[in-house]
Amino acid sequence: MTRARIPRKEDREILAVVESLLGANRLKLRCMDGVVRMGRIPGSMKKRIWIHEGDVVITVPWEFQDEKSDIIWKYTKPQVEWLDKKGYLRM
Repeated sequence: MTRARIPRKEDREILAVVESLLGANRLKLRCMDGVVRMGRIPGSMKKRIWIHEGDVVITVPWEFQDEKSDIIWKYTKPQVEWLDKKGYLRM
């Protein structure tokens, strides 16, 4: 069985699903709190992790602009299945 990293509420982390790729390391994210945000892939993840539409990620909204956020984690398929089974992907 695969376990997955769970978003930490105290660090303002939110689960999100990638809706579309906007280009230039930008994505449109549908977050679990009901807000659609523009996500940014930081330089540390840029070449290592490939993100596609429909992927589940952890994002951290910016302090000064809540409609924008940084992506900090991408889940694999077995991890997404585990999250769904445990009830974390329900809005």
